[in-house]
Amino acid sequence: MTGHQDETGAAYDGVVARYAAAFANRLEGQPFSRNMIGTFAELVRETGNFPTADLGCGPGHLTDMLAGLGLDAFGLDLSPGMLAHARQAHPELCFAQARMESLPLADGALGGALAHYSMIHTPPSELPDLLAEQARVLAPGGLLLASFFATEKPEPVRFDHKVTHAYSWPVERLAELTAEAGLFVVAKLTHDPQSERGFLDAHILARRV
Repeated sequence: MTGHQDETGAAYDGVVARYAAAFANRLEGQPFSRNMIGTFAELVRETGNFPTADLGCGPGHLTDMLAGLGLDAFGLDLSPGMLAHARQAHPELCFAQARMESLPLADGALGGALAHYSMIHTPPSELPDLLAEQARVLAPGGLLLASFFATEKPEPVRFDHKVTHAYSWPVERLAELTAEAGLFVVAKLTHDPQSERGFLDAHILARRV
């Protein structure tokens, strides 16, 4: 289980400046995503357990947003280039290299985990293991917010992402996998971002049982 992770990390290393410039303020024009993250942060704060991992943090813009929303946020990512940018842009925050299928965190360490389009490059056969790993590091009552590209087809659809190939998911199927990992699905949101690819955007908010 190393091939696609190494490919993904290298692909993102090659687009650091362009990606960071494109996404630095993108949520200003994405009210659904912005408010789902705000709701997630509010619910994590209510648990009193503030440590929150931004999984696949990229240039660190959402790690910074989570910290601004009152969480003890830190970022984890595959790409050394993205992490270097994140550390330079947000020196007050902590960023570390990690693989999502083997997070360097103790069981129950987190009050929250954000996976903002960071599981989209994972082959469907491996996604249950990623969800189980996220459930492992969440404390009871801790929350996961997973955002992803959605499809109305019955099975995941592989497509050519601008960085490297990725997958869109049927929302109900991903919700089922989330529940099977031991997370109770609190909310699901699907909306049309008017993407040139024609995909829907989707968000699943789930709580550790």
